Amino acid sequence: MKLKQRVVLLAILLVIFIFTKVFLIDNLDTSAANREDQRAFHRMMASLHVELDPRLDHTLQSPWEIAAQWVVPREVYPEETPELGAVMHAMTTKKIIKADVGYKGTQLKALLILEGGQKVVFKPKRYARDYVVEGEPYAGYDRHNAEVAAFHLDRILGFRRAPLVVGRFVNLHTEIKPVATEQLLGTFMTVGNNTCFYGKCYYCRETEPACADGDIMEGSVTLWLPDVWPLQKHRHPWGRTYREGKLARWEYDESYCDAVKKTSPYDSGPRLLDIIDTAIFDYLIGNADRHHYESFQDDEGASMLILLDNAKSFGNPALDERSILAPLYQCCIIRVSTWNRLNYLKNGVLKSALKTAMSHDPISPVLSDPHLDALDQRLLGILATVKQCTDQFGPDVVLVEDRMTLSHL
Repeated sequence: MKLKQRVVLLAILLVIFIFTKVFLIDNLDTSAANREDQRAFHRMMASLHVELDPRLDHTLQSPWEIAAQWVVPREVYPEETPELGAVMHAMTTKKIIKADVGYKGTQLKALLILEGGQKVVFKPKRYARDYVVEGEPYAGYDRHNAEVAAFHLDRILGFRRAPLVVGRFVNLHTEIKPVATEQLLGTFMTVGNNTCFYGKCYYCRETEPACADGDIMEGSVTLWLPDVWPLQKHRHPWGRTYREGKLARWEYDESYCDAVKKTSPYDSGPRLLDIIDTAIFDYLIGNADRHHYESFQDDEGASMLILLDNAKSFGNPALDERSILAPLYQCCIIRVSTWNRLNYLKNGVLKSALKTAMSHDPISPVLSDPHLDALDQRLLGILATVKQCTDQFGPDVVLVEDRMTLSHL
């Protein structure tokens, strides 16, 4: 064999060797990542049921101090939280030392300060569990139980981007009125034998109060994020116009995602993938009302999209609002870890997991069976959407590896 032929053959063999090595390494990395996803799923399933237990035997810290230390730029709480039950027990039992009207917004809520100085947002019950909210997918009052269910779904999906939420019964006569501000107290009234209030908000009306059963009101309490983590509000790129006859650009422009990818903070970093995770989360819970979203301030797109205000969810189990998934089917990308988790939750696992996770809650049962059934049905729709994307563009384009180290120091 001539020298030139030998050189060419060696070059070909070298190229084959390099490509083989790279391919094997990539496959090993992917396999290792998938194995870690599976282990994380099993850890989550093992810790689903949370007993509301006040004991904190291994620390002298208060539950509020523990929860505040959990927060980092990419998580509200860590994967392993042995103190979660104690924190949630405190949220549902600690004495209310002050009650005020809720922070600005469109829906009725109250801002409570619990013993130890912890702020929580209280959202009152407005509907029975089996009530179906008709009309637009964002219609109706806030649903307090939706906040509880959404928090536990966040745990199950492994996002850990939703503030802690738990159900609570409060006595409006003995727990709220004695510590209420004048502004809140001025909205109290009696309807029949029931104590009611209508608060202060954009849609709050004296003619539409929230009423207790006698003096006892069911609601949800959401843990206020630590003040050292100020929030920044952003317009959601797939937000609705909320104006009849006027469509947002994403509703008629199929190439809209290409434009989004060219604008900050979606042109780099994790934010666009967070938007897609959130679309999946919102589609499962039926939330078509995320017109804005929050992240931590001065994050330059690196912090998570925080899953706040999920109460416009679980309104109509028969309505699968596909437009919520627009970020997914227009961009056709999804995190590999999210894709893996969704596949682990097939075949009724999602419904069962959420039912188990919510079973400890003081207001259990949190959701009616039709809503739980709807989750499994919507999951199939998400998986089918991703398959359409992979059929069109290939899995190497659609499935994006984006694993970020999350440290709790």
